[in-house]
Order: sequence, then C-alpha cells, then structure tokens
Amino acid sequence: MTMLTRRNVGLPAELDEFFNSFLRAPSMLTTPVVDEGALAVDVSENDKEIIVRASLPGFRKEDVEVEVHDGILSIKATHQEESEEKNERFYRRERRIGSVSRRIALPGTVDETKADATLRDGVLEVRVPKSSEAMPRKLSIK
Repeated sequence: MTMLTRRNVGLPAELDEFFNSFLRAPSMLTTPVVDEGALAVDVSENDKEIIVRASLPGFRKEDVEVEVHDGILSIKATHQEESEEKNERFYRRERRIGSVSRRIALPGTVDETKADATLRDGVLEVRVPKSSEAMPRKLSIK
C-alpha cells in the first residue's frame, strides 16, 4: 500500500498566514471607501423648497458650476493653484489641481427656473423651490 504525502508548493507558511490574517482583519472589511473627488452633501426640505448644502473649502464661486435640469442637480468644482518659490539655494514650482462633483436626483417636482445658489465660508447652499403642483393643497369640505 502506497502512502501519499500532501505538500504545500505555494507560499511559505509564514507568508501564507500573513496574507490570510491581513485579509481577515476586521478593519479591512469595515473601512469605508471614499472615491477621490466625491462631494459630500446634505439634502433637506421644508414645505416650500429643497435645500442642498455641500462643503467646498478653498473654492471660489468662479470655481463652482451648478446646474439643475430635469430634476437633477449637478455640482462641479475645480480648483487650480500654482506656486513658485525662488531662493538662493533652490527653485520650486508646484501645481495643484483638484476637482469634485456630484449629481443628485431631487425629490418631487421642482421649479428649476427659480433655483438659487450661494457660496459662503466654504459652504455651497442650493435652494430649489418646489413647484405649485408639489405643494400640499388644503381642501375645503363641502
């Protein structure tokens, strides 16, 4: 009778255990992933309008583009910065470009023609009034 011996021809046991423990680590499974360029927003509403607030620190109003079309709010912001420094011993020139964007489906029917946007202290606030069709209507009882 012949005996068979199983061999591990893959990674050495230490490396195999390292990779397995790394993949089993709870922090790897629960850490949220945020895409670069994603724009976090707060969306709220009252009886008259929908309000969207987005944090845009370091952006000027010239850097931001806001558009409302067919119930979709689009926010795009691009920031470009160049700096140059000359010294006796060195020369340094840097360029930084960053952009964020977000498209949001607005709930209900809105009046896109009366939408308004302001940028103050790094917070973009977009107010989109609800259309008269979306407003609650009180009925008189006969």
